[in-house]
Amino acid sequence: MASAIRMLLIGAPGSEFRLAAELARSAGAEVAMADTPQDGLIELRQGGADLVMIDVEADITGFMQSIRAERFTIAVLACGIDAPAERAVAAIRAGARDYVPLPPQRELIAAAIASVVERKAPAWIGGHPALARALSLAAAVAPSGAPVLITGEKGSGKEVTARAVHDASGRVQPMLVAECAGVAPDVLESELFGHEAGAFPGAVARRIGRLEKAGHGTILLREVGALSPALQAKLHEVLQKQQFRRLAGDEVVPFHARLIATTSIDLDALVHAGAFRADLLVRLGLVRIEVPPLRERGDDIIALARYFAKRHAEADGVPPRAFTDEAMALIQRHSWPGNIRELDETVHRAILLGRAAAIQPGDLVSADGTPLVELTTDNSALDINSLVGRTVEEVERELILQTLERCHGNRTSASNILGISVRTMRNKLRSFIEAGIAVSPAP
Repeated sequence: MASAIRMLLIGAPGSEFRLAAELARSAGAEVAMADTPQDGLIELRQGGADLVMIDVEADITGFMQSIRAERFTIAVLACGIDAPAERAVAAIRAGARDYVPLPPQRELIAAAIASVVERKAPAWIGGHPALARALSLAAAVAPSGAPVLITGEKGSGKEVTARAVHDASGRVQPMLVAECAGVAPDVLESELFGHEAGAFPGAVARRIGRLEKAGHGTILLREVGALSPALQAKLHEVLQKQQFRRLAGDEVVPFHARLIATTSIDLDALVHAGAFRADLLVRLGLVRIEVPPLRERGDDIIALARYFAKRHAEADGVPPRAFTDEAMALIQRHSWPGNIRELDETVHRAILLGRAAAIQPGDLVSADGTPLVELTTDNSALDINSLVGRTVEEVERELILQTLERCHGNRTSASNILGISVRTMRNKLRSFIEAGIAVSPAP
């Protein structure tokens, strides 16, 4: 059974928003609500969304900048009650697709949801043997309840694979998502396991965690390699005993969901470095699915580029545009370190910014306008030939920054892989910043 469209409403709670939520549910959508754009970002990181409706009075510009920076590809609609025309126009200029007046009309909500359904990409495009092997394994394991570990580079399609496993499993409840990277361990612990009132200062009521909310559905843990040692131990116990307790709780809660984890980090290397539990990796990786990077998928790149061009042209209301032979050759030569996500965004920019009848090589640029031809080097690993003539200090700096990027900014994991202390890592990063070298995230 296919998973439902997930809709996120962002704005102060009120009767109009509650009505919009009810109408969306009646149209078949799963609905989440957040009071502020900041709360909305947290909800997106944890559960994702296919469609966002945000109050026109909120900071839509800041929200759009944030979701672009975090590479969310989501349809955003502004909404409001008797909003001045200039506010609606400003929202659209900021990136909202349209403005929906409140109180909402059933037909408008249904049309918005139907538009998202039509825009959703098929699970996979292409037929490269490496991809076929991954999909065959996903289909074989889907009906079972076995944990699945999906590995692959950032942007290669790990979550799409996870959703394909869930959709083919026949589970009626939706797949819930929890982001492990970049979330404080205590916050993530409460998010996963829930808590009882009084568990910590500010816990005024019981909270049901995502492991419990998932019910008999699926729980997806993004970047599971970023889990703290304490959470690794608790997750291992959940998989071993199929039960857990909320924070400060005595009640034993049964765990019925299917657990899928994704990682772009080599967990075997983390185990070797002592940063990840070997017994947890054994349980998570009962079935491992490796998603191939885009650069290894041959002619699939051509099919994907044409698909994205058609989809974005239709969505943005512009004439369809083919690729010149030169543009397509450039697409095939590029190493696509950002994988499918990078290709999608690059083609979208070409559709929006290009002026010729067909997409030219010059239309293929990065977000800051850098021509694609300058991005052909695969920076995912150090090339030994590139080290000749460079100082030890330069090589050390590149190794640290690339390892940190692979670990999604998790300094503990990066430090363990490199065999240095977290304090040394922090001091190194600070010295890079003082030297004027960009570090993300900054220490």
